[in-house]
Amino acid sequence: MSFPIYIVDDDQAVRDALCLLLETVGYTVATYEGPEPFLSDLPDLAAGCIIMDIRMPMISGLKVQEKLNSANCNWPVVIISGHGDINACRKAFKNGAIDFLSKPLDEQDLIDAIQKGEEVLLTLTTREAEKSDTKDLLDKLTPREREVLEMVSRGWATKEIAGSLSISPRTIESHRAHIAEKLGTTSVAEMARMVIEAQE
Repeated sequence: MSFPIYIVDDDQAVRDALCLLLETVGYTVATYEGPEPFLSDLPDLAAGCIIMDIRMPMISGLKVQEKLNSANCNWPVVIISGHGDINACRKAFKNGAIDFLSKPLDEQDLIDAIQKGEEVLLTLTTREAEKSDTKDLLDKLTPREREVLEMVSRGWATKEIAGSLSISPRTIESHRAHIAEKLGTTSVAEMARMVIEAQE
């Protein structure tokens, strides 16, 4: 699975060179001359790997990372810098960068960093798909079944649930059977995982 690459750098020569290199090896690339147009487009973009200069006018790469984190955007970021600033490097990693590369860039280092980013994206998209599947399954439950499931996932016994909801244990057992059938599992641990996943 191939993900798009977003290059954010105020230096056109750098943008053009990186774009040419990455398109030559088969990547889909979009370039941005600064953070503002990139952040403006962000809500409409497909998940991808961001290659970003650390020093740009108006907004630095580190500030962009903070804005991405605030927007709950956890796409992999590769920071590139013309200045071997160890403090900036430390901050970039603290903000979640997957790599920090110095200009002029070594082509293989860049490809390696992008491949690392693709692994991160693959994990994220797989997790999102699983979450979506879980939500679809839980949406099949009636409000009463959701209520019973919440209590089951907390480890409550049938009698405790029946007492709390003022209904018979036999009815609770019937609800539990329907829940297990709709969710495709009788495992209480698996049910608890699904409830937690849906709440995240």
